[in-house]
Amino acid sequence: MKKIVAFLSAVLLTVNLGFAQENVAEIKEDFKPSTLNQPGREYPKVNSQGYARFRVEAPDAQAVSVSLGLGGRGGTVLQKAEDGSWMGTTAGPLDEGFHYYHLTVDGGVFNDPGTLNFYGSTRWESGIEIPAHDQDFYAMKNVPHGKVQQVLFYSPSTDSVRRAFVYTPPCYEKEKNKKYPVLYLQHGWGEDETAWSTQGHANLIMDNLIADGKIEP
Repeated sequence: MKKIVAFLSAVLLTVNLGFAQENVAEIKEDFKPSTLNQPGREYPKVNSQGYARFRVEAPDAQAVSVSLGLGGRGGTVLQKAEDGSWMGTTAGPLDEGFHYYHLTVDGGVFNDPGTLNFYGSTRWESGIEIPAHDQDFYAMKNVPHGKVQQVLFYSPSTDSVRRAFVYTPPCYEKEKNKKYPVLYLQHGWGEDETAWSTQGHANLIMDNLIADGKIEP
């Protein structure tokens, strides 16, 4: 009986390992710099499958990790290379679109010097864009573009000067007497008024919809 149980256990283990190996997709080495990198910076990179790869210069550090990866449960632990840099790739593909993240170096939290910074989670964080399969609708195209203007106003309820960003369509300057519909966009929790036009590409979405004749200006 013991031999039969041991044999069946070995068979089940082999089958499970086989399934696990089949479920692990091979990572394509077609990584390109993220579109949100600082000018001239090579890392972080993303590939066509949605994996992200990071490289951090911290030769004296003992441990470096990135808050992205594993579905947000623990992030991605980087490994030290021979040249003193720290590198790592997310364990799986990330969801398409914009992601905030930060580095943890020996217990301290820092932004990635390779990327631009964006306000989210009530603090300035690094950002990375995972290309979406339907990204055409918010892509920068050769179409007429509207304007995004900063407007300062006094708020009686908060007794302070507040800020809003207003998008006007490409034809606005020529038709200022025309009445236009108004769409109010409220940013998400922990973000600020820059979110929709910066991380959300709202102005580019409007430009493309107007150019395609899908909405009225």
